[in-house]
Amino acid sequence: MQLKAEFAQELIDTALKCGAQDADVYQSSSFSRPVTFESNRLKQLESSESTGTALRIWRDGRPGLAVAYGAFEAQTLVDKAIALSQLNEVNPPDFCKARKDINPPIGTEISVETFIEMGKVAIAQLREAYPDLICHGSFECDHSETLLLNSKGLYCEAADISLSYFLETEWVRGDDFLAVYDGEVAQDKLQPQATIQSILQRLQWATKNTMPSTGQVPVLFTSNAASMLWSTVASALNGKLILEGSSPWSRAAGKQIISPEISLYQDPTAKPYICHFDDEGTQARSLSLIREGTVQEFYGDRHTSKELNIRPTGNGFRPSLGRYPTPELINLIVAPGKKQLSEMIAELQDAIIVDQILGGGADLSGDFSVNIDLGYQVKNGEVIGRVKDTMVSGNVYEALKNVVEVGGDRHWQGSCLTPSILLESLSITG
Repeated sequence: MQLKAEFAQELIDTALKCGAQDADVYQSSSFSRPVTFESNRLKQLESSESTGTALRIWRDGRPGLAVAYGAFEAQTLVDKAIALSQLNEVNPPDFCKARKDINPPIGTEISVETFIEMGKVAIAQLREAYPDLICHGSFECDHSETLLLNSKGLYCEAADISLSYFLETEWVRGDDFLAVYDGEVAQDKLQPQATIQSILQRLQWATKNTMPSTGQVPVLFTSNAASMLWSTVASALNGKLILEGSSPWSRAAGKQIISPEISLYQDPTAKPYICHFDDEGTQARSLSLIREGTVQEFYGDRHTSKELNIRPTGNGFRPSLGRYPTPELINLIVAPGKKQLSEMIAELQDAIIVDQILGGGADLSGDFSVNIDLGYQVKNGEVIGRVKDTMVSGNVYEALKNVVEVGGDRHWQGSCLTPSILLESLSITG
């Protein structure tokens, strides 16, 4: 698998010959060999490969975006992009300075045979402890490449190998159904034993069901569930929403708006989600978003950063190949506390632990009301059982003003590295 820079340059040259004043080409390619387990057995081995190309042109200041997958003729894609530009309003390009940004491949490959053995061992260990479990899993080694060129002399390329697995257990006890899942993403080495032990611990806590405390109750979000809070915070720090005035933090720069226990930053160098440049070619950079509860920085694509009068942050990403770059955070890091999850639990007298949720989280207003898919009741420092048919409600912004403690047990949830977090109280109904 190798992207062809010569063909990308041919697209740009063809576009300029056909009347475009500016153009850029974004190509992405991936190849993976997933290994899938279903109902305790190896189900299938397969391979998948895809290559996509997005051409943007500007003619008379009007942008046009056309996308193709696999092999295609350069002239065909150029004609499509020019035709689409006639339907758009004038919006001139904002290119970063010409440079070459060539990054060597990163990551270590794992063989299919290793994945098969890894999956068999994981399922055997889980079922040794709980013979009635039905286990599913997927293991994958994904090769990806990105190439970006523009008509002003920009040339960026990057390639990486990512390793991942996902384990899910189903436990049926009469008419009671319990699903516990977890996984890991890495670039060099996978450590499934830690994930297996985490699943076993959660199954032990859920061995029996109990009634939840209701009303305003202290709530401990594990790292599995805490990402719901940070997705709302990330939206509130989006420079585009700041400019629109739709973010509740549009006038919060330099102000303390949540608990001083909370510090958030962006680190594009953090494994396994290393990011050298965004989809506009801007170099990704570290950001101190919130420091001890005070808003320090916002993030944006090139247009948003210009409107905010800040140095480009390198956060212009395409939601899909056929869409224009828009602000998106990369590697949102939550600064950890000192205590592990077990230590935090030992200090709770009467609280609810939220470990998995059903449905979406909060909207931009911060309001949420979600079903607890997997949660536990804590009494006198001990988990006494699983809570069922229980909901947790509140407002993210208000809850983060009343943080009791941030844990030291950080785990990646998507591209967010988050610890557990204990909130003073949320509404529990059940």
